[in-house]
Amino acid sequence: MGTLAGRHAFLQILQAAGVDHMFGNPGTTELPMMDVLPDYPEMNYILTLQEGVAMAAADGYAMASGKLGVVNLHVAPGLGNAMGMLYDATKTSPPLLVTAGQQDGRYAFTEPILWGDLVRMVEPMTKWAYQIERVHDLPQALRRAIKVAMTPPTGPVFLGLPMDIMMAEAELDLSPPSQVGPRIRGDLEAMQQAAALLANAQHPVIIVGDGVSKSDALDEMVAVAEILGARVVSGTLPNTTAFPTDHPLYQGPMPRSQQAVRASLQEADVVLTVGAEMFTMSLYSDIEPLPPDVAVICLDVNPWEVGKNYAIDVAILGDPKATLSEMAPMIGNLMSEASRQTATQRAETLGRAKAEARQRLRAQAIEETSKTPMSALAMNHVLATTVPEDICIVDESLTSDVALRDLLPRRHPRDYFGLKGGGIGWGLPATVGATLAKRNQPVLGLIGDGSAMYNIQALWTAARYGLRSIFVICNNGQYLILKRRLHAYDGPAAKAQEYVGIDLVNPAIQFVNLANSLGVHGVRAEGATDFQQALKDALQRPGPTLIDVAIEADFPTA
Repeated sequence: MGTLAGRHAFLQILQAAGVDHMFGNPGTTELPMMDVLPDYPEMNYILTLQEGVAMAAADGYAMASGKLGVVNLHVAPGLGNAMGMLYDATKTSPPLLVTAGQQDGRYAFTEPILWGDLVRMVEPMTKWAYQIERVHDLPQALRRAIKVAMTPPTGPVFLGLPMDIMMAEAELDLSPPSQVGPRIRGDLEAMQQAAALLANAQHPVIIVGDGVSKSDALDEMVAVAEILGARVVSGTLPNTTAFPTDHPLYQGPMPRSQQAVRASLQEADVVLTVGAEMFTMSLYSDIEPLPPDVAVICLDVNPWEVGKNYAIDVAILGDPKATLSEMAPMIGNLMSEASRQTATQRAETLGRAKAEARQRLRAQAIEETSKTPMSALAMNHVLATTVPEDICIVDESLTSDVALRDLLPRRHPRDYFGLKGGGIGWGLPATVGATLAKRNQPVLGLIGDGSAMYNIQALWTAARYGLRSIFVICNNGQYLILKRRLHAYDGPAAKAQEYVGIDLVNPAIQFVNLANSLGVHGVRAEGATDFQQALKDALQRPGPTLIDVAIEADFPTA
């Protein structure tokens, strides 16, 4: 215990929790903290030019490091600027502490300029939200916020920091936050029921989600899949690598339409979901994606996801790593010799089919590299055969990530991150945050041209800190995903091929010029040879690079 100002207590408790990066764009209400940051040289304040950039960069940092990400925003308008990227963070759910300065509480009743009810604004998108009203509560509130953010299921929390609280002095307890052990094993009886269903399954399917990678449970998940010889698919919009993508049993991501999901699961008799949502769709259809008479087993550390939308035959609340490590031998002990032989045959059949499909895919990709502009498949083939096998990739290419993870070598869970929330603009700043987490190893961001323009200011932050970020802009001159949706509707726009508010031409966006103006080296790649050389050069460059890649589109631009 000692007498000190709230702002000092705030920074010292963060440091005790292992925080050494903070992302933000300061205003007047943040000046109490900014005033003393020079006294904490170990705290790296990362300046961004807009609050949405700060939020997504903190998200990318937390995902790639596994540590607490901290973002400091400026009162109600700054928090509002960040809300779109905070929505994405609720879906990627890394441990995030979101803070915002607040006007002096002594005149808050008058609703001064920039004041707002920050807690009400942010509550729907956070695990916990609170505004500190007494300096004596600051250490306890900060410790609680960090504990809640870091406890599975992890996710963003919020603290409002009024100026008077940050400046006030008191005797404050600077104890570090508590840590909750994550390895909660599922209920034993439920595990036994699940093992019995799986051991007798004739056509088992496993749906894996981000909960597998966050639990560091890939080895345990592979063990269960191999015992069963089960087909493995990832949930829609995967944020991380939840199963080795080159494993013979892995069959790619779950489709995003009800009809396609229904067809994919039509022969299944038992479905096991682990750390995955069931199911995330893009457009409404009255077709039920889950076939009737399929037994469903759900394992998740998040109680909200267990049985959220579908009746579950066996629901297990627990940490995937701890639970699967005990379930695997249970399943093996219950399987008959005939079941084991059938599982081996299933695995061999799936492995052969996958090997043949990958061979056809590579042949097609190589053939398409001769096109100018390249296809998205050809672009990804060049990327996969040029960059280091262990490079971290942040993927917000939306329509341009065709077979990307099928072409890449096996990914570590912290070497691939994809947009999950759907709020575009995440990829550029998330690449910046991931590069900081990787301690300036090269990180590659694969970004759609439309997405890039939402937070293009992130390029400046990459330049300011000399980050080895490589931004690949997949440039087809349009919001291609919207054109595809219009054709799915099959309405007047699709029939006439006239698209309002979707093309990004006339004028075309000059990404190279934008990059240069923000201090980032920019280069245009018109074909496969240009792209490969640009990647090689970028990997050797000490600072950031933007590569504007021309790729073909499904539909013409206006």
